[in-house]
Amino acid sequence: MKCTLPARGVLVAALSGLVLAVSGCSSDGSTGSSAASSTTSTSSAAAESTPAASPAGPFGAGCAELPPDGPGSVAGIAAVPVGTAATSNPALSALVQAVSAANLVEPLNTAPDITVLAPANPAFDAIPADQRQALMADSAQLTAVLLHHVIQGRLSPDQLAGTHTTLNNDSVTIEGSGESFTVAGEGTVAGTAASVTCGNLQTANATVYVIDQVLKPAQ
Repeated sequence: MKCTLPARGVLVAALSGLVLAVSGCSSDGSTGSSAASSTTSTSSAAAESTPAASPAGPFGAGCAELPPDGPGSVAGIAAVPVGTAATSNPALSALVQAVSAANLVEPLNTAPDITVLAPANPAFDAIPADQRQALMADSAQLTAVLLHHVIQGRLSPDQLAGTHTTLNNDSVTIEGSGESFTVAGEGTVAGTAASVTCGNLQTANATVYVIDQVLKPAQ
């Protein structure tokens, strides 16, 4: 409901403002300068608190590694489901190996409208070799880890920040805005904060955000 001041209230407010304005003009100018300075500071603070604009297409330095055309390009992966799209990106070969070992290629390809946080090869390299080998040999644990990277629904960049339920029936918390998104170190296998290196990639059934750490499911 919109509230309006009675006519008398408007008049009183206007007169009060006029008196203040005249008082400011009759001074040595310091009041006006202070007001201008305050306005400038307020404007600067407002500008700093404004969230970064969300990108409409792919973003991130890692996107430069995608070929300009062909199966692994932005246009190429848009035509195929996410499991197939990953096989055309050499930077995701370790992820493809893990997904294949867990027999998740077909389930991911047929899942409708999902968001995938896809660890690039350096993410797997950050896991100590013996721990990585043990993970690859444990099908149940590997499946849990991989499904922890999958969220139901396609999340655009302006929806990515927040806590989301994963297909592992736990949750992942993503922080950031614009083109900068992270997952805190306690949420990764290596204990190092994860960052999105190439985001908002579209496949036939998923929105993909490539990250530089392997995430750790809730125990």
